[in-house]
This record gives sequence, structure tokens and C-alpha cells, in this order.
Amino acid sequence: MKVLAPLNIPDAGINLLKEEGLEVTKWTKDLPMTKEEFYEATAKHDALLSTSNYPLDAAFLNANKHLKIISQYAAGYDNIDLAEAKKLGIPIANAPNSMTDATADVAFMLMLAVSRRMLYMHKTIAKGEWQHFRPQAHLGFELKNKTVGVFGLGRIGFEFARRCKGAYGMTVLYCNRSVNLEAEEELQAKKVTFDELLAQSDVVSVHCALTEATKHKFDAAAFKKMKSSAIFVNTSRGQVHHEKDLITALEYNEIWGAGLDVTDPEPMKSDNPLLSMERVAVTPHIGSATVEARNLMSVFAAENIIALHKGEPLPYPVS
Repeated sequence: MKVLAPLNIPDAGINLLKEEGLEVTKWTKDLPMTKEEFYEATAKHDALLSTSNYPLDAAFLNANKHLKIISQYAAGYDNIDLAEAKKLGIPIANAPNSMTDATADVAFMLMLAVSRRMLYMHKTIAKGEWQHFRPQAHLGFELKNKTVGVFGLGRIGFEFARRCKGAYGMTVLYCNRSVNLEAEEELQAKKVTFDELLAQSDVVSVHCALTEATKHKFDAAAFKKMKSSAIFVNTSRGQVHHEKDLITALEYNEIWGAGLDVTDPEPMKSDNPLLSMERVAVTPHIGSATVEARNLMSVFAAENIIALHKGEPLPYPVS
């Protein structure tokens, strides 16, 4: 079996594939393949260890019906047309729970950074604006005993809520399709409706998958329902929030601030007004950017391909 890894991912998983006797082609350039390079390379391989950089839409899948498996180097898979893949009989797998702690840490970091205007205040030093003590300038607020609302209390959302509860004794609310009994027992979390989450939370943190139901879930109407003192945090997918509506909500002080590790589009343009706002912190989609998480993503994605090669059930199937 020939495996294509079309991005320069860590060798932890690549080495596993080679140890199993699989032939691996890894793209080692910094930039992703062009569409033409990607199509040409995929045509010569049996398995694809892909990343979210590449849209695996119906056109791509029909041009590559020969693929025996697509294993995603990520937990998310919104770049893949799952219905078309199922129709064509191409198994799809991913790397869940490989970046849970890393992403929860980034969400927590963004919440804290926004609450203290951290990135903006750092910029004032570089501009030479830190000159004297100003007792009432650029004040933030403390998170102790505040209420955090988690939209999508899965693995990452749970770990984020655990950090909020443990560090600051925050009250945890969550909005989910299902009840999370573990969170309710350990964190005394309370399941609420979406509108209740918006109205009652001092911090709203998004940890859901991007679906038709969640696309632009956080729009102008949603931001108007939040506290004017609230922080919005998104480390899931940029299209879960409506970026123009978010900018407007911040400009009109409908919410207090925002922390984003995901934007729409990505990469964000350097002149985006969010980057100059005092109560906003933006990072370039670094949720999984730790050595531990990126290695584990590589291993999990490889394990799916190895299982298929051995005729065993996929450990992390999506469809």
C-alpha cells in the first residue's frame, strides 16, 4: 500500500507506517501542495493521510475513487464530503482526542488574555506608550466565581470547563444535544438552552463541530443576547461565528471582548479590525500546536491506515 501525506507532519506516525512495510510519500515543503500537485500525487497512492488544508469535496473524491482510506490528521473533518465518500465506499477516519488538552489550554489562555487586555497591552510597550502608572486605565476583570458557558461539552469543552472550575471556581453551564453526566457530577455543570447560555454566561466558549446546524450559530442575534460584560471565545471553527457580526458587536459594546484561535477566513488578513481592538486576542489556529498533540495526531492518523492494511477495524472511524 502506498500512502500519501501531503503536508510536512511529524514523523511519529510516518515511522509507524514504514515499520509496517508501507510505502510513504511525505510532502516536506512548508507550503501545502497546489491543487494540481495534490491531484497528481493522490492518483499514484492507495491511502491518503490528509489534513484540513485540502478540500476533499465530491469532485476530488470522484477523481480518486481508488483510495482505500482517507485518514485525517485532525479531529475535525468538515473539509470532507462524508456523504459522497460513503457513496463511493471510501472509509474516512480521524485523530480524535489527540489535541484535547492542547486546545483546552488555548481556550483558557484566550479567556484570560482577553479578561486582562493582555495582547493589546503588550503592543503598547512596543509602541513606546508605557510611560507611567495610570490607576484607572485599561482595566480588566477577574474571573473568580464568574459563570462560564460551554457550547459543545465534548472532550475539549470538558477539559476547558475543568480548568475554569479548578482555577477560578467558575459556575459551569453547558449547551449540548445530550446530557453530560460526568460533567454534572464532577463540575456541577448545568445543562441549559442556547438562549439561557447566552444570557447567563460571563464567558461563552465554543467547542462544537462545524455543521450546517452550527454554521454562523453565533451571529448578530446571538451576540445581542449576551451580557455586555461577556467574553466570547472560539477555538473550534471560524465559521461557527459570523465574523462581521462579531466585529459589530464589539464595536457597539454589545459584548466586552473576544478570544479567537479560529477565524473566517483563514488565514486572517492583517488589516482585520479585530487585530487592533483592545479587548480582543487572536491567535493563528494554534490549538493543537504542541509537540505532544501534533505527534499524537500523526500516530492516530497512521493507526487508522495500519488497521485497514491489516484487515482490522479502524480505531478512529468517522464513516
